[in-house]
Amino acid sequence: MATQHSRAAARFMISPAVILLLGWMLIPLIMTLWFSFQRYNLLMPGQGGFVGWENYYFFFTDPAFVSAIVNTLMLVLGVLIITVVGGILLAILLDQPMWGQGIVRILVIAPFFVMPTVSALVWKNMFFNPVNGLFAHLFKAIGLQPFDFLAQAPLASIICIVAWGWLPFATLILLTAMQSLDSEQLEAAEMDGASALAKFFYIVLPHLSRAITVVILIQTIFLLSVFAEILVTTSGGPGDASTNLTYLIYKQSLLQYDVGLGSAGGVIAIILANIVAIFLMRMIGKNLDI
Repeated sequence: MATQHSRAAARFMISPAVILLLGWMLIPLIMTLWFSFQRYNLLMPGQGGFVGWENYYFFFTDPAFVSAIVNTLMLVLGVLIITVVGGILLAILLDQPMWGQGIVRILVIAPFFVMPTVSALVWKNMFFNPVNGLFAHLFKAIGLQPFDFLAQAPLASIICIVAWGWLPFATLILLTAMQSLDSEQLEAAEMDGASALAKFFYIVLPHLSRAITVVILIQTIFLLSVFAEILVTTSGGPGDASTNLTYLIYKQSLLQYDVGLGSAGGVIAIILANIVAIFLMRMIGKNLDI
């Protein structure tokens, strides 16, 4: 009886927080759904009305929609490849005994705490600038013409910027997993004559598989909504070359003032993100069962 009373008291005490959280999540979602079925343009107030699935039709038939989906997938895959491969290599390196190991680890992890807008500005002005950037000076030093990264390879440049910010996160997770590896397994394999590559592929990599899966899941959820780096560097251009789904929604709702069309895009983005999250969660569940 006392247990039932304590459970009821616990539910009563946490109910305000649960109600607040549900309201914080559900109210914007409901408003987005409502606007997605309305003709609502900020430049024409009072001329809206229910249009059914018209906004969704226009969003799907937008010439930039297909390129935005492709750019989103390429951005996610490119950053994941760089961060997972680079994170594994850095985790192995940082796991080795060295002088000033603590300072080196702090320096490697530090970029993760830099705001995306700040890192994008640094890369744009200090590295990718075709006149005064570091890469421009390096190209001139070896007798080559400077390369305008943001104009000639915009998506690849954004992938590098985003990967630079997420690489410390992957390194931290994988380094933690590396430190839980039993050194006796590596010593036994070495005594049996296993090479460094054999130890990596048959001992280290299987041990890191769960950590790699977690890194992929968390990063994918956030990478689907990359925005600040694109806004600061290329503004989705040239043309739609670096426009992802999030930036396309921003252009339609805030640059074209079409809230209804942008809301339809937001609903589609939520659905796609949930599909990806469910798929990755199932992949993680299978990995954890192994």
